[in-house]
Amino acid sequence: MKNSPSEMPRREFIKTSAGFVAAASLTQGLVSPVQAADSARNVKSVGIQAGSISFVDEGVDQVLDIFQEKGRINTIYLTTFTYGRGLGGRQIPGQPFPDHGAQSSDEKTFHGGNFAMPHPEFYRDTVLKQTRAPDHGDLDIVQAVLPAAKKRGMKLFCSVEDVFRSDIPGVKEAFEVDLQGRKAGTLCLFNPDVRAFWKGLVADLCKSYEIDGVLFFNERNGPLLNALGASHAASIASSRVTCFCEHHQKAAKERGIDFQRARLGYLKLDQFIQSALAGRRPSDGYFVEFWRTLAEFPEIIIWDRLFDEGKHQVLAEVHETVKSIRPNLQVGFHIEHVNSFNPIFRATRRYDDLAKKADFLKVVVYNNCGGERYAHFINNIGSTVFRDVPKEELMRFNNHLLNYGDEAGLDQLAKTGLSPDYVFRETQRALAGVQGQCRIYPGIDIGIPTGKSSRKASPEDTHAATLAAFKAGADGVILSRKYSEMRLENLAAAGRAVRDAGV
Repeated sequence: MKNSPSEMPRREFIKTSAGFVAAASLTQGLVSPVQAADSARNVKSVGIQAGSISFVDEGVDQVLDIFQEKGRINTIYLTTFTYGRGLGGRQIPGQPFPDHGAQSSDEKTFHGGNFAMPHPEFYRDTVLKQTRAPDHGDLDIVQAVLPAAKKRGMKLFCSVEDVFRSDIPGVKEAFEVDLQGRKAGTLCLFNPDVRAFWKGLVADLCKSYEIDGVLFFNERNGPLLNALGASHAASIASSRVTCFCEHHQKAAKERGIDFQRARLGYLKLDQFIQSALAGRRPSDGYFVEFWRTLAEFPEIIIWDRLFDEGKHQVLAEVHETVKSIRPNLQVGFHIEHVNSFNPIFRATRRYDDLAKKADFLKVVVYNNCGGERYAHFINNIGSTVFRDVPKEELMRFNNHLLNYGDEAGLDQLAKTGLSPDYVFRETQRALAGVQGQCRIYPGIDIGIPTGKSSRKASPEDTHAATLAAFKAGADGVILSRKYSEMRLENLAAAGRAVRDAGV
């Protein structure tokens, strides 16, 4: 591995990290799992998401020193499996580097995968057998960071994300199929190989390492919302919606769902969306034509619900697998940002149902980038279903549906971002929704990339958002998206908010 001036050579890195193993092992077994679990319930969790590259670039001890001294961090969410740049790698191209770590891009060298050491026996029932990340040679990032974290009394969770690449051995057998019969780049959640992989991966991590649990990321929307562009995605591709593969067809048949009617419905919906984007107004208007399509093809909604069933089935199996290994291990799920500003998505995600599958939920309340993302959502649905409604009016209406407070207007939303009150309200909504069945850890936006003219998080923003989450009654927070994007002054501002909240 080539080393920049700020990178630690791999051999020195492993040698430094391995020295903590013996010390950490002496502390195990002094407190029973039941006592530890009871004690943990009374301690607010202050977490941070970090990828392997930060520990490689800066060294384990230096990073953990920064976490504790500046951010008052007691929990690490270590990105252990992903092929994506959202959680893995250094700062993404086109964005300024933070004031720590290597000041060079890894765009051309980042590969991703499993940054721990996979054990083959856990992957016998899946075609996805070769996912080891080559990025850091033979370095096992969990083995390297875990002992040092334990020595400091910090918890460590393995974060695993449902993001893949197309050149992994066997992955094409697991890809979804889109409306036109083409292979997609996402994995089918009804495919037995995919379900076996997720169960095998979390079992491997929980049996092979003395971690505290798993945080699972799956930011996948169903075909209806994807067709409408009802998210913060930059484009609308209604003909690329998924999934229509053999495994979905089999699941549909078992549930008495007419596959041909569902596919025909989505073809009709695609025609409507493409006409709307081209400005070809139906005689009765865009919304009436959309609703007419749903009324004629209720299978559109049924197929969307089938996708959700597959997704939630995977969440439940991840939870069951982890708990079968050690009941005191904690399982959390990342709740995507679209849940925050899309009332249709909200209707398909009940917090009390999710709480039955999780010990905690990381609810995304990214307020700085949230302005830009909310504006994208309004522009998307205002270009299709609600094209007849002026977009500023559409946003005001949506604010009423969401119980939003006094947020900026659409023309200023990206520049202004969403307010700390938004963080407060969404945190309270989540707490009310789970009804005490699991803990709520709002995800706080620190340096998440935005457009050139969009809001950039200041220390004051970070302090206000973090404090708002705790004032709302949050059980903890998770500083997001990844440490390699964060400026240290913002991390320190989060730490001050933790102190000011009395945590």
